[in-house]
Amino acid sequence: MATVPSHQASPTTIPKRRRSPLSASVASYRPELLSGLAIIEQARRGVNTQQVDQLAQLLGISLKEMAVVLQIAERSLHRFRTEGHLDEQASERLLLLANLTAHGLLVFDGQPDALANWLRHPLRELKNQSPLQLLATISGFGLVDDVLTRIEYGVYS
Repeated sequence: MATVPSHQASPTTIPKRRRSPLSASVASYRPELLSGLAIIEQARRGVNTQQVDQLAQLLGISLKEMAVVLQIAERSLHRFRTEGHLDEQASERLLLLANLTAHGLLVFDGQPDALANWLRHPLRELKNQSPLQLLATISGFGLVDDVLTRIEYGVYS
């Protein structure tokens, strides 16, 4: 088994980040739950990249981590930010993250810091992976949402 040098993070390791205070525009930003059809319709139109910044700051996610969640190169993310909107696939993933965030804020009583910390904490029911690590796949979004639902209803595994 190959080891990763201590100065180099493994691609699946999500480091703990110190969170900066939320700006006024982000502090008031709260994503809303969307239906599957609404996600598809909005994704086809392309999502404004301002939402990338708002979600990243709300959840304490770096742009590098956001690029992993959106499954695009970090350089492409910067290009999209310059253009002002995401393509259809990245838009869909961002809207899934927004939905997950809306659900998480309901579960964690509207506390973005609690949700951000939970996203980085390895969970036994996710085979000791953090929820954020699983968001690199569409199936991971479903698994993380299922865990949030279990927390919401008090069903712990």
